[in-house]
Amino acid sequence: MPSPGRHVSLTPRVGSRSVENSLPVVGMIGAGQLARMTHQAAIALGQSLRVLAVDPGDPAAVVCSDVRPGGADDLAALRAFSRGCSAVTFDHEQVPQENLRALVADGVTVRPGPDALLHAQDKLVMRRRLDALGAAIPPFAEILSPDDLTAFVAEHGPSVVKAVRGGYDGRGVWMDPTPAEVAELLAAGTPLMVEQRVAMRRELAALVARSPFGQAAAWPVVETVQADGQCVQVLVPAPGLDPDVASAAQELALRIASELDVTGLLAVEFFESAPRSAGGAGIGAAGRLVVNELAMRPHNSGHWTIEGSRTSQFEQHLRAVLDYPLGATTPTAPAVVMANVLGAAEPVAMSTDERLHHLFARFPDVKVHLYGKTERPARKVGHVTALGGDMEQVRAKAALAAEWLSRAVWADGWDAHAGAPTLPTSGTLVG
Repeated sequence: MPSPGRHVSLTPRVGSRSVENSLPVVGMIGAGQLARMTHQAAIALGQSLRVLAVDPGDPAAVVCSDVRPGGADDLAALRAFSRGCSAVTFDHEQVPQENLRALVADGVTVRPGPDALLHAQDKLVMRRRLDALGAAIPPFAEILSPDDLTAFVAEHGPSVVKAVRGGYDGRGVWMDPTPAEVAELLAAGTPLMVEQRVAMRRELAALVARSPFGQAAAWPVVETVQADGQCVQVLVPAPGLDPDVASAAQELALRIASELDVTGLLAVEFFESAPRSAGGAGIGAAGRLVVNELAMRPHNSGHWTIEGSRTSQFEQHLRAVLDYPLGATTPTAPAVVMANVLGAAEPVAMSTDERLHHLFARFPDVKVHLYGKTERPARKVGHVTALGGDMEQVRAKAALAAEWLSRAVWADGWDAHAGAPTLPTSGTLVG
C-alpha cells in the first residue's frame, strides 16, 4: 500500500553557504502562471523570484519585483539574467539546449541541467531512454518520410503522430494523419514521430521532486480529466486506482528522476489501459500504465498541492533547486479536486470581480487562483481547488465553481435568490 504521500528521507547535506543576512536568488526562465505561483511560494520562504519575461504584462512579471526583459532564445539576455542567481530554473521547457549549455559553461547552476531537460524537450530522446530503462511505452518510430508512417501503421494499427519538439495541450498531435498531411508537415520542417494509439481508460500523473543531494519525495498519483486535448480537472487521489499500481507509478517516477538526474520537479504522465489479461505484461494486475510524457517544472497536475498538500509543488521546486530538505507531501483532505478555469467561447458580460463575489457567496470554502491573463476561448486563465471528504461532492463543487468563473453560468441552474445552495459547504458562516 502506498502512503498518501511518499517521502524518501535522507540526511541532507549541510550546505556550504555561510550564515549571512542575504537570501538565495532563484531565477526562473519564463514569466507565465507557473512562475507567478512559484513567486508566491518564494515569498513565504522570505525570498523573491527573479523572472525572465518576454512581455512586461506576463502573469509573473506583473507581480514580481525582480523582472528582467528577454526571451529564452536570447543568450545575451540569459547571461545578464543569470548573474547573481543561486540557481536558474524554468516555467517551460522551450529553452534552446545550446543556450543552457553556454550558461553551464559560464558556471551558472542550472536545475534541472540540460542533459536531464533534453528528455522533456525531445520526445524521441525521451522515448528511447525510457525504452532503455524498461519503462512501459507504446511502440514508436521516427518519421523521415510518409513511407515511414505507412509502414508503421501496417504493423501497429491506429497511430498518433507527434511533433518531436514543442506541443502541449493537444497541440503538435495528429490522430491518424494521411501520408499527404505528414508530407506537408515534414516539408514545413516539423520533426515527427509516430506512436501506436493506446486504448486507454483514463490519464494519470505521478509528480515527484528530487534535490541535488538525492533526497526525493512523491505526491499521490492523480487522475487528470481531459477534454479536447486539454486537462480540465485533477482528482486526488486517482479514484479507484489499485494501490499496487499507484505504488508502482510512484516508484517508476522516482526511478526516472534518479536515472535522468532530475533536479526539481518531475511530472510523469501515464495512460491507464483496460485491465490486462492473465499473464499479460504491464504494471499491476488491475491495468497497465504506459508512460505518455515527462515535464521537469511545476505542472498543471500539481496545482492542487497549494491547498491540498502539506507542501505545494511550487515550494517544493524551490526547495529542490536550492538543495533544501524537501517538504512533506501528505494531502490535507481525503479528496481534493482542481478544476481549470478556461476562457469562454463567447465574451462574458459579467466582470471577473462580480463573478468572484457570487462564487464566494455560494462556495466560501473553494480556493481561487486567477493568473492575470486576458480571457480568450479555451485559454487557461486560472484554477479552483475544492477539498472535502467525498470525491463526488468535491468534484461537483469544483466543476460548478470553474464553470461559473468561466461563463458566469451555474451549470446546475442554481439561483442565488431562489434558495439555499444545492451542495453543502464544509463550514457554516453566520452573517
